[in-house]
Amino acid sequence: RPVAWISHGEVIEALVASRLTAPAPMLRVHEWAAAMAVEEAYGISPELLSDDRIARALDAVAPQLDAITGSVGAAAITGFGVDVSRLHWDLTSISLYGAYPEADEEYPAPRWGHPKDRRPDLKQIQTGLAVSGDGGIPVFHRPYSGGAAEVAQVVGAMTALKQIAGPRPFLLVGDSKLISYTNAAAMGVQGAGFVAPLGAARVPAGLLAALPPQAGTAVDYIAGRDAGKPAAARGSYRVLEDGGMDLPGPRKTDPPVHLRRILVYSTANAAGAAKARALKLTKATEDLSRLVRTAGTRFHPTADAVAARVRAITAKRRAGACVRTAITRDAAGKPVLSWHFDQAAIEASAAADGWYALTANLAPGQASPEEVFRRYKGQHVVERRYGEFKGPLAVAPLFLKTNRRIAALITVICLALLIFCLVERQVRNALRPHGEMMTGLPGYRLTPARPTGRTIFQALADLRLIPAHDGNPVLIPKPAGVQAHLLDLLNVDISRPRWLTQ
Repeated sequence: RPVAWISHGEVIEALVASRLTAPAPMLRVHEWAAAMAVEEAYGISPELLSDDRIARALDAVAPQLDAITGSVGAAAITGFGVDVSRLHWDLTSISLYGAYPEADEEYPAPRWGHPKDRRPDLKQIQTGLAVSGDGGIPVFHRPYSGGAAEVAQVVGAMTALKQIAGPRPFLLVGDSKLISYTNAAAMGVQGAGFVAPLGAARVPAGLLAALPPQAGTAVDYIAGRDAGKPAAARGSYRVLEDGGMDLPGPRKTDPPVHLRRILVYSTANAAGAAKARALKLTKATEDLSRLVRTAGTRFHPTADAVAARVRAITAKRRAGACVRTAITRDAAGKPVLSWHFDQAAIEASAAADGWYALTANLAPGQASPEEVFRRYKGQHVVERRYGEFKGPLAVAPLFLKTNRRIAALITVICLALLIFCLVERQVRNALRPHGEMMTGLPGYRLTPARPTGRTIFQALADLRLIPAHDGNPVLIPKPAGVQAHLLDLLNVDISRPRWLTQ
């Protein structure tokens, strides 16, 4: 995990991938390279790996980003037999320190946007990632300007993915920002299927609340978070399909795009919504009860001040639909507040608890409502990969001067993520006869656990290499235990290091 400090003149801007604090201890690039046996493996002296050389390497990578992304993704698909019939797409943001007043127009530019890490005071770059349903392999990535609208990137990403996938048909699964007339029409023309959740604003008012109790067909699906729980404690799901929806085009002459609409009920979502409602009503009760006492005092001396405070409370607690208030005056002319919850409004809101809507352009013969639901439930895999992009693979901090180098660095990290995920997939596939479980992993020494990229690399982190000396060749001491097991699963023969066979 190299940490590079790249300084050019007096202008230093920092690209920070998800973290605000640097790992300790801080290593210069040549120190990291010496510890990671770069000279023994690649024949490159660590002293040659200066900060400026890394900067020049990023400059060299930048013009080749599209070629690298396409060729490496296609090679991974072919070489490892990755099934790309279902791909999951999403964007994340990377906050930047620095003004970048003269961004190179050929590369994504740092801009103000809506950062996922809630740092609106910082400019950002966005990164789109497409991962396979098979093993969560990131077969495609692309950086975008910080202010780019997420919905506008889907068609370009889909076109690139079709080129990578070749003649194979594929299904694109995304979040609600995938849904627009332009995107749906383009995917229909190109024969690409998609599944995405509908934003609440696109679901007709009252549709979910009007559904009868126990509506829908039960789905035999167990969420990953419930896998180890007793059957009675697991969440359950039901699905049903209604008449669908039409997306109108921007022009009157545009033919509407008809989409299927799958309504999903989740007991876990229902419990979460009920808990959240109870909490917000409790908080609203505390705030409004306090306002009852302070109405007419110096804090809220007038009816207008009391009314303004009521609006602020109901907006903050998101309780305006179910709070009823009245402001009167006492004998002294001071404002008096009374309030209550509208139980009918609360019950109407609760009737929709647990329900959400999915939409798809798949024909009923291609996927039943249950199958549409199952395909969507894999969307968490792309979020997990972003966590690894910003977690064990994070480079923090790395000081860069230009957006060209930022784009190149994102590609380098995504290539590392690709290898990280392929290793995880290969180990899990080899363990499939054993339920993809093994013992001895870090944090699970005595308990069977499903290996992840993080635990695999943690387990292998203290492998040792003895450099050549006194005429003796390079030697990797034979590992034992979980390290030997993992290397066997990965088909790695330490007696034949790859640099000796090239």
